[in-house]
Amino acid sequence: MTFYPTSKSSFPAQYAGDGFAAEHGSWNRANRGGYEVIRIPMKNGKATGEYEDFLTGFVTADGQVWGRPVGVTVGHDGALYVTDDGSRSVWRVTYTEK
Repeated sequence: MTFYPTSKSSFPAQYAGDGFAAEHGSWNRANRGGYEVIRIPMKNGKATGEYEDFLTGFVTADGQVWGRPVGVTVGHDGALYVTDDGSRSVWRVTYTEK
């Protein structure tokens, strides 16, 4: 888990100070749970009690798993970096305006 910085960020201002957590996933359940990165909105330095899916898609429609997020951190460039021991990758997540 990491907290997005309030300075030197590349994401929109609404992400400043929010938490991001990797959910590794449960290998021993019929219905796959986890396998994603969630965003935890913060207000005045405290969690609001909600969360939202941020980075998903590690489970295919037929229930096969191709990735398992392990950790998340923020780079000097403001990007989120997610380690994935399912695909043995490090994902770089950036924001681009629409």
